[in-house]
Amino acid sequence: MFRSLVIFFSFLSFCLPSNAQTASENTIEEIIVNADYRQSNLDEIPSSLIVIEENLIQKKNAQHLEDILFNAPNVNFSSGASRARFYQIRGIGERGQFSEPLNSSVGVIIDGVDFSGIGNAAMLYDVEQVEILLGPQGTRYGSNALAGLINLQSKAPTNEASYGMQIESANHNSEGLAGYSSGPISEDLRYRLSAQKITTDGFNTNRFLDKKTNQRDEGIVRAKLQWTPSESVKLDFAASKIDLDNGYDGFSLDNARDTISDEPGFDRQKADFLTTKISLTQFDSFSVEVLLAYAESETGYAYDEDWTYAGFHPWEYSSTDQYSRDRGTESAEIRFVSSESSRIFAGSTDWVFGVYSLDQEVGLRRTYTFLPTDFNSNYDIDRTAIYGEVNSDLGEGWGLTLGIRGEKFSATYVDSNSVYFRPEENLYGGKMALTYQTSDGSLLYASVSKGYKTGGFNTDGSLDKDLREFDTEGLLNYELGLKGSLYDDQLQTQLALFFMDRDDVQISSSVVRSRADGSSEFVDYVGNAATGSNYGLELSARFAASNRIIFYGSLGLLRTKYQSFVNSAGDDLSNRQQAHAPNYQYTLGLDVDLSSRMKLDLNIQGKDDFYFSDSHNVRSEDYDLVNASLTYDFEEWQLTLWGRNLGDKNYLVRGFFFGNDPRDNYTSKGYTQLGEPKRIGLTLNMNF
Repeated sequence: MFRSLVIFFSFLSFCLPSNAQTASENTIEEIIVNADYRQSNLDEIPSSLIVIEENLIQKKNAQHLEDILFNAPNVNFSSGASRARFYQIRGIGERGQFSEPLNSSVGVIIDGVDFSGIGNAAMLYDVEQVEILLGPQGTRYGSNALAGLINLQSKAPTNEASYGMQIESANHNSEGLAGYSSGPISEDLRYRLSAQKITTDGFNTNRFLDKKTNQRDEGIVRAKLQWTPSESVKLDFAASKIDLDNGYDGFSLDNARDTISDEPGFDRQKADFLTTKISLTQFDSFSVEVLLAYAESETGYAYDEDWTYAGFHPWEYSSTDQYSRDRGTESAEIRFVSSESSRIFAGSTDWVFGVYSLDQEVGLRRTYTFLPTDFNSNYDIDRTAIYGEVNSDLGEGWGLTLGIRGEKFSATYVDSNSVYFRPEENLYGGKMALTYQTSDGSLLYASVSKGYKTGGFNTDGSLDKDLREFDTEGLLNYELGLKGSLYDDQLQTQLALFFMDRDDVQISSSVVRSRADGSSEFVDYVGNAATGSNYGLELSARFAASNRIIFYGSLGLLRTKYQSFVNSAGDDLSNRQQAHAPNYQYTLGLDVDLSSRMKLDLNIQGKDDFYFSDSHNVRSEDYDLVNASLTYDFEEWQLTLWGRNLGDKNYLVRGFFFGNDPRDNYTSKGYTQLGEPKRIGLTLNMNF
């Protein structure tokens, strides 16, 4: 499949008429990144970073973050239930929602609000771009960005009035409706309002209940205000309301899409947030940014643990499990950014200095058949950080970046089992990058960065004492990179080589226990391995072959291992590949202007197999997915026919190993969950 597509792309590039223009007319526009302290050109940032812009989101009819992650090398995800909820970068990240409290390795920021660990809220309508930062972000974002960060930025209010609507229809009885309005309210006040609603029957059929039980019902409303009372003062306000009410019935005893549960579960989230950004530029020596954020989130997750109906088998058991979490977050940050007049060291060095504070409270309620009473816990987190960064021009194309962040972390944990835990620690992160700007504008860099992730506590009272607590994880990332444009900006490319040295690696594991009736259960927990290493390569490129043809692609190569690790069962997993870390991942695509109004996008995406867990040997399978879209553009409206997984490939996204089938005496074996089947739909976008 892969070879065939490459040949097809090559043939098409030669056969299509070029309507020859000068090279300068075949260039690719520069990309501006917002996730750093200052807005910067992508090619000027000394780190591996992928930006997915609005046009790519629309071409793929991407409704959720998981729909576009293939475009970022060495980025993986694991399904929480109905949607991707946890993400892995370079083989590092969480994979399940059972253990509590959960500290995130991959940060997810939506319009300035931390949604790490609950990334199913990442809907993409009216999003300007998605920025994926690969590698530790210990200076900029602290402990929730050990492996990297995903930053979603929705569109800002416009100076001119504009309106739009999106209508979608697809197989599996999928429907979507969205719209936005933006423009000025007065001379110094602008607004933007958008809303989206998507529904689908889902992709599994419950044969016992004779209906679809993995349905999705998702909605979001965003509002933004921008007030500029003077040339030196700007205030940006953003608010959002998210409502996800999805079904969950994802596993079967026969590893098929058809299920037979009599009590299917759900995967729900309701969230509200409000952010304020105050930008002050009236000072001669520096500018000031104040960022305030408040968010509340309610999540619910439930499933039928036996996966069957009452009367299925004489040796059956019946059980349901439900987790409900409330999370409230308040954060404040003040940042001082140098101006041209306040550059230090003879005017060679820009600087940034800031203070950050976060207060987060997480409450859990678990209702489980085999618990005598509901389990409750509360986990309060306080983080206070101070950070700084300097960027120096050393002359003759050389540059140096130095950053450091110090964070004080404290938490209080208490649960209904009378367990009390109050950790405190001081943590440090930072980076150093040496850069060289070549004569053709390319950037060479070498960097060292340090990330960290706070320790924590496992809540399940049945765990052995030595499994209840886990330590802080540290990581050193060494990276060499090249990025820039060649051939009169026809070719844009990024290349990064990295090596990550991990210490006290936090691992999501589980122990399996047998019940008196012969069935088994697994208890999820977080532990530490001694050390580990992750290394590899990331390559992304876009090539404007002519004014009508653009090739694009990405490649991630990854090798991971535990240098010293014995799991809870006593198995020595030293030198074993880490979970959710495929050895390769790629995208190869082609954009073609078939006419002045018709555009074709064709791509193939592939991924190597990988372990689902560090507790067992169940693996995914390697797979390749073919996707395409055909868009007709007629000024104010665009009609897109799109398809994902056109070969209807069965691929695995989640897996467990335990005994759950009474027909074989509850013998332990692998159980897996399938990803999305073939999706075909039609989307109409209108903009006025």
